[in-house]
Amino acid sequence: AAGGAHVAKHGNRSVSSSSGSADLFDIAGIYLDLKPEQVARCIEQVGVGFMFAPNHHPAMRYAIGPRREMGVRTLFNILGPLTNPASAPNQVLGVYSAELVPLMAEVLRKLGSRHVMVVHSEDGLDEISLAAPTLVAELKDGEITQYTITPESLGIERQSLATLKASSAEDSLRLVKAALSGEGAAADMVALNAGAALYCAGVADSLKEGVMVAQDAQASKLPLEKLRELSHFTSVFKG
Repeated sequence: AAGGAHVAKHGNRSVSSSSGSADLFDIAGIYLDLKPEQVARCIEQVGVGFMFAPNHHPAMRYAIGPRREMGVRTLFNILGPLTNPASAPNQVLGVYSAELVPLMAEVLRKLGSRHVMVVHSEDGLDEISLAAPTLVAELKDGEITQYTITPESLGIERQSLATLKASSAEDSLRLVKAALSGEGAAADMVALNAGAALYCAGVADSLKEGVMVAQDAQASKLPLEKLRELSHFTSVFKG
């Protein structure tokens, strides 16, 4: 959002990892139980809104317990990104397996998406990695192109992910705040992925330019201010 795009983030609490996006937003002071029209106001006024999955897909509540007990990836890890209530036509979507990269791109093409990057890194991440090449299937103008990118090709030095491991939502928030302020490896990791989102959103003409726009935003500290702004804005909706 700090780079000039409008963001409709859809997520849930952790099921198979130490911290889900909803856990992170919650501990950052962002009110989660928003109605669709309230999320829309967040996007309009702040530039970003968070859609807490159980509020928009009530039936999904019944899958949370069994998923947490199983503790492994299931079909729901794929369904979540495909059921964004905002029907966002432009997005970066991470998947947990390289085999899913072209498959998800094709599914999104059939669902009418406009510009999407589906990603999976060689070191097993469902996002663009700072430490290894990342497989990409890019859907643009109805065509799907598959290729591999590296941090170096986007102007960022390859680095270990050791300092980016989080064992709790509190750890995740600490890393996110550092990243939004342009500090350390976390900042480079965020720049890679935010840059891809800015490219898909049409803010940047290329992936490399998107990364540069993200880095400029980090240097301005505006992303951290956006996080505070979203927390303040959503607080008015609390009962």
